[in-house]
Amino acid sequence: MHEKGSKKVSDSYTEWIKMVRYEDINAAGRLFGGRLMEWMDEVAGLCALRHSGCEVTTAAVDDLQFKKGVYVGDVLVVVARVTHVGNTSIEVRADVYVEDKVSGYRNVINRAYFTEVCIDKNGKPSPVPYDIVPETEGEKADYDSAKKRIEMRKMRRKEGF
Repeated sequence: MHEKGSKKVSDSYTEWIKMVRYEDINAAGRLFGGRLMEWMDEVAGLCALRHSGCEVTTAAVDDLQFKKGVYVGDVLVVVARVTHVGNTSIEVRADVYVEDKVSGYRNVINRAYFTEVCIDKNGKPSPVPYDIVPETEGEKADYDSAKKRIEMRKMRRKEGF
């Protein structure tokens, strides 16, 4: 087993901004939930790639919460940051905000935790070369609570969920 290097959470912090258009809207006049999930998955994957320098694939999505509707013309901001690193996996928290066009104030409308797995050229899991170093109180809280989320994932998988 080789020794891992380490990176700060801020090293791979990823932010993506998009204005919602008509093709993103469902028959009820709100953003398709699946479209938003797609964007979150992409940003979370990019964050994990930036952290690891490896190709990654999404293995799980947990705690997906839709808090508010999103409409045509809304400015969305998807923010992703690494919360935990395992042997072959990286947990990424993705938060989505609607940003007020005038004030720039951001209201959270969605959150989820993505488990990204580093893969080699044959598509097999490979070790994550870098551990994570949480620095801020929020980063430390995310890191500590990741341990419980990981245990819950393992329990659900064991129980067939």
